[in-house]
Amino acid sequence: MAQKKHYIVGTAGHIDHGKSTLVEALTGTDPDRLPEERARGMTIDLGFAHLDIPDPDDGELVCSLGVVDVPGHADFVKNMVAGVGSIDLALIIVAADDRWMPQTEEHVQIIQYLGVRRAVVVLTKSDLVVDPSDAILGVQEQLLGTVFEDAPIVPVSAIGGEGLDDLRSAIAIALRDVEPSPDLGKPRLHVDRAFSPKGVGTVVTGTLTGGVLAKGDAAVLQPSGEKTSIRNLQSHNANVEKAQPGMRTAVNLTDVGVAKQERKQVRRGDVVTFSNLGETSLMLDVYMERSAREIPGQPASAKPIKNGQRVRWHHGGASHSARVYFCGSRSMMPGQSGLAQLRFDQPVFAFYGDGYVIRDWPKTSSLSGGVVLDTSPCEGSFRSDGQTTFLNGRAAAPMNLETVVGTLLERDHAVMKEGLLRQSPFSPEAVAAVVDSLGESGEVEAVGSWLVHRGWWADVMREVAQVIKDYHQSHPDQGGLSLRDLRAQVDVKLPSPSLFEVLVDSLCAGAFRKIGSAVRHMDHRPTLPPELRAAGDRILRDLRKEPLEPPNPKELAPTPNDQQALRFLMETGEVIDLGDKCALLSGAFDVATESVVAFMKANEKATVSELRQAIGTTRRILMPILDRLDKQGVTVRSGDFRMLSRSYLRQQEA
Repeated sequence: MAQKKHYIVGTAGHIDHGKSTLVEALTGTDPDRLPEERARGMTIDLGFAHLDIPDPDDGELVCSLGVVDVPGHADFVKNMVAGVGSIDLALIIVAADDRWMPQTEEHVQIIQYLGVRRAVVVLTKSDLVVDPSDAILGVQEQLLGTVFEDAPIVPVSAIGGEGLDDLRSAIAIALRDVEPSPDLGKPRLHVDRAFSPKGVGTVVTGTLTGGVLAKGDAAVLQPSGEKTSIRNLQSHNANVEKAQPGMRTAVNLTDVGVAKQERKQVRRGDVVTFSNLGETSLMLDVYMERSAREIPGQPASAKPIKNGQRVRWHHGGASHSARVYFCGSRSMMPGQSGLAQLRFDQPVFAFYGDGYVIRDWPKTSSLSGGVVLDTSPCEGSFRSDGQTTFLNGRAAAPMNLETVVGTLLERDHAVMKEGLLRQSPFSPEAVAAVVDSLGESGEVEAVGSWLVHRGWWADVMREVAQVIKDYHQSHPDQGGLSLRDLRAQVDVKLPSPSLFEVLVDSLCAGAFRKIGSAVRHMDHRPTLPPELRAAGDRILRDLRKEPLEPPNPKELAPTPNDQQALRFLMETGEVIDLGDKCALLSGAFDVATESVVAFMKANEKATVSELRQAIGTTRRILMPILDRLDKQGVTVRSGDFRMLSRSYLRQQEA
């Protein structure tokens, strides 16, 4: 059985240069489906067809092509942009008897802005000229300076059929080294048609990228956030259980209607995707470039784009209103490129690395395009040094995953491992591999559920350690710095408040310890101030006289100074606070605990009376000890008996 690889091919070219006629000659399908298109003899909206082309040198390899035919008229460029956002190969159509025309130039600029890098030039109507050589030379001259200057040029007569086999071979060869759209586990279907066949419900079509959609999948429509599910799937008019990346796909959706018919609406420009693949945004930071070539008949293509100018942003099948702002300049002239921020009237949904096209507000000219660099920029940060360094680093190598991860950690210092770069064209496996590589090179460190830039993290750890040491020096009588006060000093250094607990845990894995709600250096030994030392020494002497039959706290500390000294001893852990009626030296509490555990191991369970005799103390002392052991999970009470808890026994066995 032949191996099939799925690709999308899109036409581009001026009106009346034979795009639709060529598609019908190649595929047997007339892509002009609308009555108005057939009546007027021109393509108005997108048309679709399917074609299988065997590799000319390997009959076992077949290119399964979804063919998108676009309108060539200047009035319908927005429809053209909607159809070429996910194509693998462009068929640039030029009529041999008409040569390079304004919409040829505009379409070629658009597909370059969208990241298309492969094309076959089809010289149509070649039967209408005696010798197509001059036309070929003219096309080659126009392609100079574009990414398509080495594209093959194939003379064709769609009416007579001459050159169609050569064209099929050229398409197969051009796609030979193109990897099909990968399965990243991140499916997106940019809707280019939405309709409601009778008795079926709502159907949308588009080119599926980034992952698999299956019947029954729960899905979401972006940017509205409407929830839906997939009732049925088709590809090239055949039912399928799953649609693979790179397929032209029709999706039968539940719980939504076509725009203007239902309250929950779907329309061209929406994206069918999964709910865990990111959020919408009112701002995007982007790399933008402008062709130096003017589009004939479009004066705006030769004028500057000014700071704050309202434009139309075309992405996938969508067209959104936006204002554009530049970094470091007040405008962008033809031939220039740089960083820009797009600010939208309504939320948009995009991935890092997506291509886009900018057209002017009156819809008369295509102005620029580029790639999305940041899908969730912080408001007010666009022109900051950190953000411009971040964006310039990404713009230099937008599809280099190591650069993408590295720039993120350089800017944010710390990021959550879960969902890292979920709104990007990189698989979780590829992201994890790069993170591992950066970890091996010493650039990245995993701490808890976070990834941190190792140099930054080391600096923060040193600074926080010094804060605690300085506190010890200025407050030698204190057991440690309270976590609340430490957070107040540290939070400003952290990109997220939730990183504070991870920071404390990392400190305590080294030379620091948590003592209750405070943290201290392990070498720190609190000392009583001179005015309290005598009281502290007396309290300790009284507790040592009869360790398991001490005085009650009121007898131990009758004066304010005594009470202050006792609180200090409790905070430092020398004395265990067992409530209003009892305080024990920590060593005495440990001895009592060992006696309780030993008795219960020997007898399985014990009454209070049995334990009192075993330990050699009174009920006044024993009950607070047992209550504390219950809270610590060492013992459990069952009626009149106590026994060792299962969790404690498991810990002992481990």
